[in-house]
Amino acid sequence: MSQPTLPFDASVDAVAARYDEVVGADGALRPAWKTMASLALSLSPQDMNRVDDEITRFLADDGVSYMRPGTGAQPWQLDPMPLVIDAAGWARLDVGLAQRAELLNAMLVDLYGPQTLLREKIVPAAIVLGHTGFARPVARPSAREVDPLLLSATDLGRDADGEWHVLADRTQAPSGLGFAAENRRVMSQVLPDLYQEGNLHRMDPYFTALRAALLSSAPEQVEDPRIVILSPGTLSETAFDQAFLANALGLPLVQGSDLVVRDGWVWMKPAGWPARRPSERIDVIIRRVDAAYCDPLELRADSRLGIAGLSEAVRRGRVRLVNGLGAGVLENPALMPFLGAACEHLLGEQLRLPSAPTWWCGNADDRGQVLARVSAGDPSLIVRIMDEPRRSLIGLSPAELIARIHSAPHRYVGQDLLPLSQAPVWNSTGIASAMPMTFRAFTLRYGSAYRPLIGGLATVRAGADATPTTKDVWVLKAAETDADQGLSEIVPAPAGRSIPSLAPRALADMFWAGRYAERAEDLLRLILSAQTALDQHGGPLGDSVDDRTRVLLNALSLLAGTRSLDPEAEFRSLLMDAGRPGSAGHAIARLREAMEGVRDQLSGDTWRVFAHIDRAVRSLRSSAHPHRTAESAGRMLAAMLSLYGVTANMIRDTGWRMIEAGRHLERSLQVCHLLTAGLLDARNARRDRDVLEAVLTASESIVTHRRRYRGSMRVEDVLDLLLRDQDNPRSVAFCLAELRTHLAAMPASTGSTRAERLLDHLETRLQETELTELAGVTAGRREHLAEFLAEVSVQLEQLSDAIGHLHFESGPPAVSIADLALIELMEARA
Repeated sequence: MSQPTLPFDASVDAVAARYDEVVGADGALRPAWKTMASLALSLSPQDMNRVDDEITRFLADDGVSYMRPGTGAQPWQLDPMPLVIDAAGWARLDVGLAQRAELLNAMLVDLYGPQTLLREKIVPAAIVLGHTGFARPVARPSAREVDPLLLSATDLGRDADGEWHVLADRTQAPSGLGFAAENRRVMSQVLPDLYQEGNLHRMDPYFTALRAALLSSAPEQVEDPRIVILSPGTLSETAFDQAFLANALGLPLVQGSDLVVRDGWVWMKPAGWPARRPSERIDVIIRRVDAAYCDPLELRADSRLGIAGLSEAVRRGRVRLVNGLGAGVLENPALMPFLGAACEHLLGEQLRLPSAPTWWCGNADDRGQVLARVSAGDPSLIVRIMDEPRRSLIGLSPAELIARIHSAPHRYVGQDLLPLSQAPVWNSTGIASAMPMTFRAFTLRYGSAYRPLIGGLATVRAGADATPTTKDVWVLKAAETDADQGLSEIVPAPAGRSIPSLAPRALADMFWAGRYAERAEDLLRLILSAQTALDQHGGPLGDSVDDRTRVLLNALSLLAGTRSLDPEAEFRSLLMDAGRPGSAGHAIARLREAMEGVRDQLSGDTWRVFAHIDRAVRSLRSSAHPHRTAESAGRMLAAMLSLYGVTANMIRDTGWRMIEAGRHLERSLQVCHLLTAGLLDARNARRDRDVLEAVLTASESIVTHRRRYRGSMRVEDVLDLLLRDQDNPRSVAFCLAELRTHLAAMPASTGSTRAERLLDHLETRLQETELTELAGVTAGRREHLAEFLAEVSVQLEQLSDAIGHLHFESGPPAVSIADLALIELMEARA
């Protein structure tokens, strides 16, 4: 209200033509903001800065990131100022989005069926048949679906008059719904008063409707459909979005290697495949892998993301893909000039939502306009290839661009760059500027009609290459009694409990998550113990270092080697260097990777652990003071210990058992490594006492030892406590007993598998070993203890391999047919 105009860029003459999302041309707040003005204006700059900081912290706690191509994972950016749309403003958009989704669905049916659009030349054939998204394997009657488009997304922008135009259609694997829901969750926490009093549509019913739509989309005669989300993996740009959707819908997140086609059906691949037959059939797949990569047999032969034979299963109608393999052909800017005519032909209606002005270069007149504007260097025009990224031609000179257009004109389009509406963006100094805004809307086929999500995901950018910042989209209700999302009743899900099995890959990720979690915790405790011992010693490293300190440093060197003789530099490297094998930083990085692979199985609290660790690492990097090392290590250890509470609340399924199995196997190994570093060399009584205390402290058993042995300190007692004590959670015996319990509960275990036999041998060896013999000294060294610990360590690693072979392996890796020898091809055909 105090700033009627929000300057976008004083150097641009078109500023006056931009539509402002908050302030009207007369300087007054727009209707949507007027209803919230009293609450919004009560927020001071200090309040907004607090909100901005809280948003950053909440997003970090949830582990929200976006994998930008070429830059890796980037923190998700959310502006505290939402995009607010009133009910009247949304109503027109709602109708237009529903009509557009219905049109796109009808076009898919026609293009892969009767092809009247092509036959009557309403749409040029070159646009469709020359587009890489046209999936020929499903262009036949047997693969035809009545409603192939279940979920779509539409990118929109306003013109100078405030009218919405479609910038792009997202039909192949529409992403962003999970990001939009996360934005809403965070905003409801940081601005609870504004959120509660705003009278806006909540998003929860839409996810309930999506789940019901997926269940009803299964092939006929399937009473209890199995639904999965097919992901390219943790390095996907939208990995968080996929995992959020899986969590919100209660669906497994799988990768192509987790599934197999057998007898024309799609199955979850069991451990031991192909010796073991699959037993869990998949009926619906939410596809987040581009169609070209979904089937290496009939599509891209070099793909490692898909499922061999998937196209055949689709043609037989034995699995439903959301969206279908051929949906990518609609993500084609060359279609935009023809959508109006297609709408009249297929629906008998006028197209309500216009596209951004677009010219197809396959048409001579349109091509002439595009070439003329390219020659003139018109900055308001962008030239695109119809099936490549928007920015694939950036950097070409006008002459190079014209030559490319002439070489294959049907593959190029020219498109106007709209003077997108502007929205204010907050930073620590206040409203810095207004930025151009785009809006992604989502539409779902629910029942017999398409229903747009009342809300969505808005994005602002300071420039074309700038990191995008998102905004939550608040659509106000016309009346308080209006049902959220306009969904008063939703078809209930089938009654009964469904327990989908976990893929072997997911079990492997959980097992290694347990191992890395224990490894990181033990290393952090060892670093803290070494730091404390060094501080008490009070001198630099050298021959004068006491035995207690040297043993702990030797243990660290045994696990991670030695990079520096400067203890401060060494400890910092162990904490922060994720590329140093054996370090705490490396273990934490590998733990994060393993947990990202099963994010759909984990509580949101899991990511708070990593957020706390990241803050501790940033604090350590920003300060060179020695005391900061121990402080940061302590904070990292506290975060790792909190992971116990997260996993303790998991349901006791096979995934949880693999986490616990990995944790206890790794703990056994760490105990062996610690004893190897500390107890192999004999010393006099006083020095032995110091070393034994150091070992007990690093293994978190010093308090138990003091209470049990009343101050006495003997090697035999320490070995008994850390090796054979069934009641000590840090002992090898305790860990092996826990391992037995968890392995016995796994479906593939029989009681006589190699893993269980190795475990039997380990337990027997441990119980039959005389501790007095292990503690015996020969020529100043405990040789029997050295041999015993080396033997146990080797057998523990063998046990880990056996567990992997039994529970995680699912056949040999995929190999391209072109890479097979002739004899292998003949055997495969036989």
